[in-house]
Amino acid sequence: MVSLTEAREAPARQLWSEIDAVHAGMLGIEGSSMHMQPMAPHADPKTNTVWFFSRNDTDLVQAIRPGTRAHFCVVGKDHDYHACLAGVIEVRKDSAKIDEYWSAVTAAWYEHGKTDPHLTLLALHVDDAEIWASTDSSLKFGWEIAKANMNEEKMPDVGVKQHLTFA
Repeated sequence: MVSLTEAREAPARQLWSEIDAVHAGMLGIEGSSMHMQPMAPHADPKTNTVWFFSRNDTDLVQAIRPGTRAHFCVVGKDHDYHACLAGVIEVRKDSAKIDEYWSAVTAAWYEHGKTDPHLTLLALHVDDAEIWASTDSSLKFGWEIAKANMNEEKMPDVGVKQHLTFA
């Protein structure tokens, strides 16, 4: 269950924690006609970067040029947290990051393991994000809807929306 207090008071910390807790989100390039695609994120909150393993022969990787911007969308595992992150994305062959994030699941996608010629990384340098954290309490949700329906000037209070900017 997502903490609405943390969403209000420490939204960046919560964002990185939620990214760590999911297996995949949807990654897409701004202004592209390509659909977003599922990718497994590896969060690096110290540098505001999300890393992704990819193959260098995919349409997504081939479309990335210097300065290309991308979005990454996440739905929390309990479906009470949603986030959309944006920033510049780049293709990187970073051996240290490959070692840091390598797993048996990742290895299954690369015939030659860490030395696979198609293995590359994508680094999304997050500069902007929006988060939505909502209550998972059906009682609270129902109460807020009932209050809003009794008073047309009252909006239901079922969650928190925050805009985050990263340096």
